[in-house]
Amino acid sequence: MKKTQRQKKVFIGAAIFVITVLVILVFVLGKSEKKEISNLAAVDGGVPNKATSTVEMFQYISIHNGCDWNGVGTCVNMRSGAGTQYPVVMQLRNGVVLKVKDSVEIEGLTWYRIAFSTWLRYPERVKGDVYVAGTESVELFTDVGDQEVSRVNASSTKRIVVDISEQMVYAFDGDVIFMKEPASTGLTDTPTPRGTFFIFRKTPSRYMQGPIPEVSDQYYDLPGVPWDLYFTQGGAVIHGAYWHDQFSKPWSHGCVNLPVATAKKLYQWADVGIPVIVQN
Repeated sequence: MKKTQRQKKVFIGAAIFVITVLVILVFVLGKSEKKEISNLAAVDGGVPNKATSTVEMFQYISIHNGCDWNGVGTCVNMRSGAGTQYPVVMQLRNGVVLKVKDSVEIEGLTWYRIAFSTWLRYPERVKGDVYVAGTESVELFTDVGDQEVSRVNASSTKRIVVDISEQMVYAFDGDVIFMKEPASTGLTDTPTPRGTFFIFRKTPSRYMQGPIPEVSDQYYDLPGVPWDLYFTQGGAVIHGAYWHDQFSKPWSHGCVNLPVATAKKLYQWADVGIPVIVQN
């Protein structure tokens, strides 16, 4: 009898130990699985957690149905204040893209205050705040804004090829061609750099100014240059050009110019980190 009771106690003790171990294992494995699922959601496009689901978006405006590259049509006015009583500081052509800092409503019309880059080659040319009225020629949209990387995206199968002799831009995903479009590369005195590079920065809008020391003495002031893909630290960019229509021939200070609609299409397709091959 005593032996039986002792055996029962041993059995009960062993059972409690096994159950305790199982409970601990279930807890640990469950926690690990939850962590794994959370990581997969963040990396592979599953349901993101709160820490990874918030992406800050920025407002931009694009100009359309205004004047063409040569000024034909009605250009959109950029003014020194929010209202038609303020002086016009610049006239904007179709294709211009500008970042919005904030906006104000005046007599039923939205006025967008423009935010230029903190880095300008000639900041003295921008004097005070400037505004653009939200007319039917102005389209508001949102974008993630500037994106940057410090290395090649080795996992991507995408690449861009700029052919100088053909004055063409090609975009490939593996062996599949996504785009083949005419472009304008650098003039003889301001050639586009040859070689293999990668897109280290992309931004929907950039204020470009000249002259560029040791590159060009030409004066220019181009706010809202759209759909910019930077591929050299020296400032070579694939971007839209709203100020000329001379595509298929050299026409730039070293950048690769595309029609605005083409540049937007390429911008939305291209990831930061993908190779850019510039060849003769």
